[in-house]
Amino acid sequence: MNERSRRTGYSLSLLDRAAERRVDAEWLDAVRAEARYLLFAGDRPLFRVGADGGSDPVFEASAADRMQADYDRAIFLGLDGDTAMFAAPVTYATAEEQPGESFMGDPALKAIDVRSIAVQGIVTPAMLGPIAQAKSMLDWHARHGFCARCGAATLMAEAGYRRDCAGCGAHHFPRTDPVVIMLVISGDDVLLARSPRFLPNMFSALAGFVEPGETIEDAVRREVKEEAGIPALRIGYHSSQPWPFPASLMIGCFAEAGGRELVLDPTELEAGRWFSRGEVVQILAGEHPDGVAAPPQMAIAHQLLRSFVEGEAIL
Repeated sequence: MNERSRRTGYSLSLLDRAAERRVDAEWLDAVRAEARYLLFAGDRPLFRVGADGGSDPVFEASAADRMQADYDRAIFLGLDGDTAMFAAPVTYATAEEQPGESFMGDPALKAIDVRSIAVQGIVTPAMLGPIAQAKSMLDWHARHGFCARCGAATLMAEAGYRRDCAGCGAHHFPRTDPVVIMLVISGDDVLLARSPRFLPNMFSALAGFVEPGETIEDAVRREVKEEAGIPALRIGYHSSQPWPFPASLMIGCFAEAGGRELVLDPTELEAGRWFSRGEVVQILAGEHPDGVAAPPQMAIAHQLLRSFVEGEAIL
Protein backbone atom coordinates (compact mmCIF):
# COMPACT_ATOMS: atom_id res chain seq x y z
CA MET A 1 0.00 0.00 0.00
CA ASN A 2 1.21 3.49 -0.83
CA GLU A 3 -0.81 5.48 1.70
CA ARG A 4 0.98 8.68 2.67
CA SER A 5 0.29 7.94 6.35
CA ARG A 6 2.67 4.99 6.10
CA ARG A 7 5.60 7.33 5.49
CA THR A 8 5.51 8.67 9.05
CA GLY A 9 6.83 7.29 12.32
CA TYR A 10 4.57 5.23 14.62
CA SER A 11 2.16 4.57 11.72
CA LEU A 12 3.13 0.98 10.88
CA SER A 13 2.53 -2.05 13.08
CA LEU A 14 3.53 -5.68 12.81
CA LEU A 15 0.57 -6.65 15.04
CA ASP A 16 -2.94 -7.82 14.41
CA ARG A 17 -4.74 -6.07 17.27
CA ALA A 18 -7.11 -9.07 17.57
CA ALA A 19 -9.73 -7.03 19.43
CA GLU A 20 -12.00 -10.06 19.78
CA ARG A 21 -9.44 -11.65 22.13
CA ARG A 22 -9.60 -8.79 24.66
CA VAL A 23 -12.75 -10.21 26.26
CA ASP A 24 -11.49 -13.80 26.36
CA ALA A 25 -9.97 -13.96 29.86
CA GLU A 26 -9.30 -17.69 29.65
CA TRP A 27 -7.33 -17.33 26.41
CA LEU A 28 -5.40 -14.33 27.75
CA ASP A 29 -4.34 -16.27 30.84
CA ALA A 30 -3.33 -19.28 28.74
CA VAL A 31 -1.02 -17.33 26.39
CA ARG A 32 0.80 -15.16 28.93
CA ALA A 33 3.60 -17.66 29.63
CA GLU A 34 4.53 -17.91 25.93
CA ALA A 35 3.84 -14.28 25.10
CA ARG A 36 6.32 -11.54 24.25
CA TYR A 37 6.46 -8.30 26.22
CA LEU A 38 7.27 -4.63 25.71
CA LEU A 39 8.47 -3.42 29.11
CA PHE A 40 8.39 0.20 30.24
CA ALA A 41 10.30 2.05 32.94
CA GLY A 42 8.01 5.02 33.39
CA ASP A 43 7.32 6.28 29.87
CA ARG A 44 10.48 4.76 28.36
CA PRO A 45 10.57 1.28 26.79
CA LEU A 46 13.38 -1.03 27.75
CA PHE A 47 15.81 -2.46 25.21
CA ARG A 48 18.35 -5.24 25.34
CA VAL A 49 21.41 -4.03 23.46
CA GLY A 50 23.46 -6.71 21.72
CA ALA A 51 27.21 -6.89 21.20
CA ASP A 52 26.66 -5.75 17.60
CA GLY A 53 24.92 -2.57 18.80
CA GLY A 54 21.45 -3.74 17.80
CA SER A 55 18.55 -2.98 20.15
CA ASP A 56 15.61 -5.29 20.81
CA PRO A 57 12.56 -4.08 22.81
CA VAL A 58 10.81 -7.47 22.86
CA PHE A 59 11.27 -9.70 25.90
CA GLU A 60 10.16 -13.23 26.70
CA ALA A 61 8.02 -13.89 29.76
CA SER A 62 11.00 -15.21 31.74
CA ALA A 63 12.86 -11.93 31.22
CA ALA A 64 9.73 -9.97 32.14
CA ASP A 65 9.62 -11.98 35.39
CA ARG A 66 13.22 -11.09 36.20
CA MET A 67 12.56 -7.42 35.58
CA GLN A 68 9.54 -7.43 37.89
CA ALA A 69 6.90 -6.72 35.26
CA ASP A 70 3.61 -5.59 36.78
CA TYR A 71 1.27 -8.13 35.19
CA ASP A 72 -1.76 -6.61 36.91
CA ARG A 73 -1.27 -3.62 34.61
CA ALA A 74 -0.31 -5.59 31.49
CA ILE A 75 -2.10 -4.62 28.27
CA PHE A 76 -2.74 -6.97 25.36
CA LEU A 77 -1.37 -5.26 22.25
CA GLY A 78 -2.18 -7.92 19.67
CA LEU A 79 -0.78 -10.89 17.80
CA ASP A 80 2.50 -11.22 15.93
CA GLY A 81 1.55 -14.26 13.89
CA ASP A 82 0.38 -16.71 16.55
CA THR A 83 2.31 -15.07 19.38
CA ALA A 84 0.58 -12.68 21.77
CA MET A 85 2.32 -9.43 22.68
CA PHE A 86 1.67 -7.49 25.87
CA ALA A 87 2.93 -4.21 27.29
CA ALA A 88 3.67 -3.91 31.00
CA PRO A 89 5.40 -1.47 33.33
CA VAL A 90 8.24 -2.71 35.45
CA THR A 91 8.12 -2.02 39.16
CA TYR A 92 11.89 -1.77 39.56
CA ALA A 93 13.27 1.76 39.25
CA THR A 94 15.94 3.92 40.83
CA ALA A 95 16.19 7.67 40.95
CA GLU A 96 19.69 7.57 39.47
CA GLU A 97 18.66 6.03 36.17
CA GLN A 98 18.67 8.44 33.26
CA PRO A 99 17.37 8.01 29.68
CA GLY A 100 19.70 5.82 27.65
CA GLU A 101 21.69 4.60 30.65
CA SER A 102 21.85 1.05 32.00
CA PHE A 103 18.88 -0.38 33.85
CA MET A 104 18.91 -2.58 36.96
CA GLY A 105 22.70 -2.44 36.87
CA ASP A 106 22.76 -4.36 33.57
CA PRO A 107 24.78 -2.48 30.91
CA ALA A 108 22.92 -4.42 28.21
CA LEU A 109 19.56 -2.99 29.33
CA LYS A 110 18.67 0.54 28.25
CA ALA A 111 15.60 2.70 28.76
CA ILE A 112 15.19 4.93 25.67
CA ASP A 113 12.57 7.62 25.14
CA VAL A 114 10.02 6.99 22.41
CA ARG A 115 10.85 10.10 20.36
CA SER A 116 14.54 9.15 20.10
CA ILE A 117 13.59 5.63 19.06
CA ALA A 118 11.75 6.96 16.02
CA VAL A 119 14.14 9.77 15.07
CA GLN A 120 17.24 7.59 15.34
CA GLY A 121 15.72 4.54 13.65
CA ILE A 122 16.51 2.28 16.60
CA VAL A 123 13.82 -0.24 15.60
CA THR A 124 12.14 -1.19 12.34
CA PRO A 125 9.18 1.03 11.28
CA ALA A 126 6.72 -1.82 11.93
CA MET A 127 7.92 -2.00 15.55
CA LEU A 128 7.23 1.69 16.18
CA GLY A 129 3.46 1.16 16.04
CA PRO A 130 3.35 -1.31 18.97
CA ILE A 131 5.71 0.90 20.98
CA ALA A 132 3.48 3.94 20.41
CA GLN A 133 0.38 1.89 21.20
CA ALA A 134 1.93 0.63 24.42
CA LYS A 135 3.18 4.02 25.59
CA SER A 136 -0.17 5.73 25.03
CA MET A 137 -2.14 2.96 26.70
CA LEU A 138 0.11 2.70 29.75
CA ASP A 139 0.04 6.47 30.15
CA TRP A 140 -3.76 6.51 30.02
CA HIS A 141 -4.04 3.84 32.70
CA ALA A 142 -1.54 5.64 34.93
CA ARG A 143 -3.71 8.77 34.83
CA HIS A 144 -7.16 7.17 35.13
CA GLY A 145 -7.12 5.22 38.36
CA PHE A 146 -10.24 7.00 39.58
CA CYS A 147 -13.67 7.58 38.10
CA ALA A 148 -14.31 11.02 36.60
CA ARG A 149 -18.00 10.66 37.50
CA CYS A 150 -17.91 9.66 41.19
CA GLY A 151 -14.24 9.54 42.23
CA ALA A 152 -14.17 5.85 43.14
CA ALA A 153 -11.30 3.58 42.11
CA THR A 154 -11.41 2.03 38.64
CA LEU A 155 -10.29 -1.43 37.57
CA MET A 156 -8.75 -2.56 34.29
CA ALA A 157 -11.04 -4.55 31.96
CA GLU A 158 -10.92 -5.99 28.42
CA ALA A 159 -7.15 -6.57 28.56
CA GLY A 160 -6.53 -2.87 29.11
CA TYR A 161 -9.00 -1.29 26.70
CA ARG A 162 -11.50 -0.27 29.38
CA ARG A 163 -11.57 0.74 33.02
CA ASP A 164 -14.64 0.03 35.14
CA CYS A 165 -15.67 2.08 38.14
CA ALA A 166 -16.09 0.03 41.31
CA GLY A 167 -18.47 2.66 42.68
CA CYS A 168 -20.99 3.77 40.05
CA GLY A 169 -20.27 1.13 37.38
CA ALA A 170 -19.25 3.64 34.70
CA HIS A 171 -17.08 2.42 31.83
CA HIS A 172 -14.07 4.51 30.79
CA PHE A 173 -12.24 4.05 27.49
CA PRO A 174 -8.80 5.15 26.28
CA ARG A 175 -8.87 8.48 24.50
CA THR A 176 -7.10 9.81 21.45
CA ASP A 177 -6.83 13.57 21.02
CA PRO A 178 -7.15 14.80 17.39
CA VAL A 179 -4.70 17.50 16.32
CA VAL A 180 -4.71 19.27 12.97
CA ILE A 181 -1.34 20.11 11.45
CA MET A 182 -1.52 22.17 8.28
CA LEU A 183 0.84 23.47 5.65
CA VAL A 184 -0.53 26.84 4.55
CA ILE A 185 0.07 27.50 0.85
CA SER A 186 0.03 30.78 -1.05
CA GLY A 187 0.88 30.25 -4.70
CA ASP A 188 4.42 28.89 -4.74
CA ASP A 189 5.11 29.73 -1.10
CA VAL A 190 4.36 28.04 2.22
CA LEU A 191 4.03 29.40 5.73
CA LEU A 192 6.35 27.95 8.35
CA ALA A 193 6.71 29.03 11.95
CA ARG A 194 8.55 28.07 15.10
CA SER A 195 7.52 27.61 18.71
CA PRO A 196 9.91 28.47 21.55
CA ARG A 197 9.85 24.74 22.37
CA PHE A 198 11.44 23.76 19.04
CA LEU A 199 15.06 22.87 18.54
CA PRO A 200 17.20 25.84 17.39
CA ASN A 201 16.51 26.95 13.80
CA MET A 202 13.66 24.46 13.29
CA PHE A 203 10.54 25.71 11.51
CA SER A 204 7.41 23.63 11.00
CA ALA A 205 3.77 23.69 9.96
CA LEU A 206 1.09 25.21 12.16
CA ALA A 207 -0.81 22.84 14.45
CA GLY A 208 -3.50 22.78 17.12
CA PHE A 209 -6.06 20.60 18.86
CA VAL A 210 -9.50 20.01 17.36
CA GLU A 211 -12.16 21.41 19.69
CA PRO A 212 -15.49 19.73 20.58
CA GLY A 213 -18.19 20.17 17.95
CA GLU A 214 -15.65 21.18 15.28
CA THR A 215 -14.86 19.66 11.88
CA ILE A 216 -11.30 19.07 10.79
CA GLU A 217 -11.66 21.79 8.15
CA ASP A 218 -12.97 24.35 10.64
CA ALA A 219 -10.23 23.45 13.11
CA VAL A 220 -7.64 24.18 10.39
CA ARG A 221 -9.24 27.52 9.58
CA ARG A 222 -9.53 28.53 13.23
CA GLU A 223 -5.94 27.60 14.10
CA VAL A 224 -4.50 29.39 11.04
CA LYS A 225 -6.46 32.53 11.92
CA GLU A 226 -5.53 32.36 15.61
CA GLU A 227 -1.82 31.66 15.13
CA ALA A 228 -1.02 33.53 11.89
CA GLY A 229 -3.82 36.09 11.57
CA ILE A 230 -4.82 35.10 8.03
CA PRO A 231 -7.92 33.35 6.68
CA ALA A 232 -7.68 29.85 5.26
CA LEU A 233 -9.86 28.97 2.25
CA ARG A 234 -9.81 25.50 0.69
CA ILE A 235 -8.62 22.62 2.85
CA GLY A 236 -7.15 19.33 1.61
CA TYR A 237 -6.37 16.17 3.56
CA HIS A 238 -2.87 14.66 3.31
CA SER A 239 -2.39 11.89 5.89
CA SER A 240 -2.46 11.09 9.61
CA GLN A 241 0.07 10.02 12.22
CA PRO A 242 -0.30 8.54 15.70
CA TRP A 243 1.63 10.77 18.08
CA PRO A 244 2.17 9.09 21.48
CA PHE A 245 2.90 12.24 23.52
CA PRO A 246 0.82 11.15 25.25
CA ALA A 247 -1.96 10.03 22.85
CA SER A 248 -2.72 12.28 19.89
CA LEU A 249 -3.63 11.68 16.27
CA MET A 250 -2.02 14.21 13.96
CA ILE A 251 -4.28 15.00 11.00
CA GLY A 252 -2.18 16.46 8.22
CA CYS A 253 -3.77 18.97 5.86
CA PHE A 254 -2.98 21.57 3.24
CA ALA A 255 -4.68 24.95 3.55
CA GLU A 256 -5.04 27.65 0.91
CA ALA A 257 -4.09 31.05 2.29
CA GLY A 258 -6.63 33.86 1.91
CA GLY A 259 -3.99 36.51 2.61
CA ARG A 260 -0.26 36.97 3.20
CA GLU A 261 0.06 39.61 5.92
CA LEU A 262 1.01 37.66 9.05
CA VAL A 263 -0.02 38.59 12.59
CA LEU A 264 1.60 35.90 14.73
CA ASP A 265 0.25 34.92 18.12
CA PRO A 266 3.21 35.63 20.45
CA THR A 267 1.92 33.20 23.07
CA GLU A 268 2.30 30.33 20.57
CA LEU A 269 4.97 31.38 18.08
CA GLU A 270 8.24 33.27 18.24
CA ALA A 271 8.80 33.50 14.48
CA GLY A 272 7.10 32.73 11.19
CA ARG A 273 7.42 33.66 7.53
CA TRP A 274 6.75 32.60 3.97
CA PHE A 275 9.23 30.27 2.26
CA SER A 276 9.45 29.67 -1.49
CA ARG A 277 9.35 26.19 -2.99
CA GLY A 278 13.06 26.48 -3.73
CA GLU A 279 13.76 27.34 -0.10
CA VAL A 280 11.76 24.32 1.04
CA VAL A 281 13.97 22.14 -1.16
CA GLN A 282 16.99 23.65 0.58
CA ILE A 283 15.45 23.15 4.03
CA LEU A 284 14.74 19.49 3.39
CA ALA A 285 18.29 19.02 2.12
CA GLY A 286 19.77 20.79 5.16
CA GLU A 287 21.19 23.51 2.89
CA HIS A 288 19.15 26.62 3.65
CA PRO A 289 21.47 29.68 3.79
CA ASP A 290 19.91 30.84 7.08
CA GLY A 291 20.32 27.43 8.67
CA VAL A 292 16.57 26.81 8.78
CA ALA A 293 15.83 23.15 9.58
CA ALA A 294 12.78 20.96 9.05
CA PRO A 295 11.29 18.41 11.45
CA PRO A 296 12.77 14.91 11.04
CA GLN A 297 11.61 12.60 8.29
CA MET A 298 9.44 10.56 10.68
CA ALA A 299 7.27 13.63 11.44
CA ILE A 300 4.14 14.39 9.46
CA ALA A 301 5.27 18.02 9.04
CA HIS A 302 8.30 16.78 7.10
CA GLN A 303 6.04 14.71 4.85
CA LEU A 304 3.74 17.69 4.21
CA LEU A 305 6.75 19.70 3.05
CA ARG A 306 8.01 16.87 0.87
CA SER A 307 4.61 16.44 -0.76
CA PHE A 308 4.46 20.18 -1.46
CA VAL A 309 7.86 20.08 -3.16
CA GLU A 310 6.87 17.00 -5.18
CA GLY A 311 3.59 18.51 -6.35
CA GLU A 312 1.33 16.35 -4.18
CA ALA A 313 -0.44 19.23 -2.43
CA ILE A 314 -4.20 18.59 -2.49
CA LEU A 315 -6.45 21.65 -2.52
